[in-house]
Formats: sequence, C-alpha cells, structure tokens
Amino acid sequence: MTDTQGALLGPAQIRELAERFGVTPTKSKGQNFLHDAGTVRKIVRTSGVQPGQRVVEVGPGLGSLTLGLLEAGCSVVAVELDDPLAQQLAHTAEARIPGSAARLDVVHANALDVTELPGEAPTAFVANLPYNVSVPILLTFLERFPSLETILVMVQLEVADRIAAGPGSKVYGVPSVKAAWYASATKAMKVGKNVFWPAPNVDSALVLLQRRPAPVTTASREDVFRVVDAAFAQRRKTLRQALSGIAGSSAAAQVAIEAAGVDSQARGETLTVHDFARVAEQIFGGALPLDSAQSSGGALPLDSAQS
Repeated sequence: MTDTQGALLGPAQIRELAERFGVTPTKSKGQNFLHDAGTVRKIVRTSGVQPGQRVVEVGPGLGSLTLGLLEAGCSVVAVELDDPLAQQLAHTAEARIPGSAARLDVVHANALDVTELPGEAPTAFVANLPYNVSVPILLTFLERFPSLETILVMVQLEVADRIAAGPGSKVYGVPSVKAAWYASATKAMKVGKNVFWPAPNVDSALVLLQRRPAPVTTASREDVFRVVDAAFAQRRKTLRQALSGIAGSSAAAQVAIEAAGVDSQARGETLTVHDFARVAEQIFGGALPLDSAQSSGGALPLDSAQS
C-alpha cells in the first residue's frame, strides 16, 4: 500500500477545512472533530478492518476517520447530514490520498432515515458518532444492516459504560439489553478530550461490538423491547409493578413473569436479554414450554432506543 503517512488531518488542517467550507461545529449536531492522526490510526487498528473491506461510517465530519479508513485500504460508505460536509468529503479524500475517492461513497442523509446503502453490503461499522443521537444510530444500524459483523463506535464515556454493562451493574439499562440482543459489547478504550476540536465537555470512549445470533425465542424483537422499555421506565419498581401496564394488571404480570422462570419481585437491572425474551413470550403469547426455552440457551442478538 502507498505510504500516506502525511495524509491524515491535524489541528491546523481541521481548522483550515472548516473555515474553507464555512463550517462551525455545533452542539446541536453533536459535532466534535477528531484532529489527532495517532488516535485515528489507533481507532482503525482497534476496529480490525482489513484492506478491501466495506466499512460504513456515520458522521464523518471533515474526514479525519474517513481518511484513516481509506489509508488502511478500506472501501467506505459515509453517511453525513450536514450539507457542506457531505459535499466536500470526496474532494478532501482525493486531495489527501489521491485515487481514494474511487473507494468512497457519500450518502447525504440523516442516519436514522437510511434504510439502504450503495454498493457492496458493509461488514464493519466504524464511527465517531454524534453524541446526542449515538445510541439510536447504533441500534438502528444493527437492526437495519445485518451484514454488519464488527462495530467500533466512539461515544460519551458514560454511554459506553451503559452499552457494555452486564446484569447487576448500576448502569445496566435499556441500551445494554438492546445492544445485547444483537451483539456482545466491550469498552475498548478511553479517549481524551484534547484530540477533538472543539474539545467536548465529556470524556469519550470506544465500544467494540461483535455480532452474534439473536436469542432463541418465539417473541418478536418488538415485543421483547416493549418489555425492556417498561422494566426500566421506573428502575426502582419491581418487575411485577413495572410490567403491570403491558400485562394488563399486576396479578397478570406476576403470573407471566413467574411462568418465565423469573422472580416477579426482581428489578429489570438483574435480567439478561434471554430473561426478557422469556417474559415477553409469556405476556404476548406464543411461549415455548419453559423447559424448551431454557434448553435453547446460548444463541443471541439485540436493538432500539435510549434510556
């Protein structure tokens, strides 16, 4: 591969491009542009992407991470909402890494509205996500693009902790369970504030997710997520109380929860995604016999909103 060690963007180049394109980072769009080449290359290495691999990136901004992925030999489809940023990304790529624009597709759209992507289906998702919508974007792409096998995203540190949390953790909640429906998740590394322009007010971290099969269940993903949302709507409530609304009554909720082999006095933070699936089967019908559901044990996926 051609030596492109001078291809990535530093602080001076980031500011120069922003001024040229008339771009002022805004909090409402969650814009904090990476300007440290070493951090960009570390992200690319951590993602494990390979030359020729098709990668989707959301929120490429001025192109820091895009250039890192192109430098690594990847084929990139970048989804960008901001008009001037979307229009200029390919020009930046070609200027910094000649010939690379042929490996770059830019989709000018809101990531939450994207239902299909051009070209070959991507197998990796690598992005510095807009922090104000990071969890909805992550879960939406996991749901809509099953070809994605590896996901590495930069998010707020506290969001990374929540996505990667397991049952029993104080920060285990809706994002944890829904992410677990699709993938295993681990916090990969913390990222300092000084590698961004402007520097964010919060710490950041990378979360690495590896796709795995969805839980074996007769309940739909939508019904499982209804149970998850209800269980965490008021964290201090027991499951019997929290699920009374969707079950019809507290008594009905207790019957369903206990039929699923779960303690009705437990709280949502103690349940695995498999537990939630069994409860959804009992509440919404189509339940497998409990012994059968338990014996189907190891297969898994996960999905949707923020809490």
